[in-house]
Amino acid sequence: MDNWRKSSYSGGGDGNECVEIANSPTHVSIRDSKAPTRATLTLPTPTFTAFIDALKTTPISQYPA
Repeated sequence: MDNWRKSSYSGGGDGNECVEIANSPTHVSIRDSKAPTRATLTLPTPTFTAFIDALKTTPISQYPA
């Protein structure tokens, strides 16, 4: 994938405090913006959507330590 983009919430400076995503019609890939040549995580689009929905609705206190 070559359409990588960062969140507008990437932090100060050069914005290296986040992940980047790229999507195709069927998958979403995620990579570390500080190490873009290293491994990526690729998920089917419905799985990625469920993951994001869970992050939005689960209180931080319920995340594992």
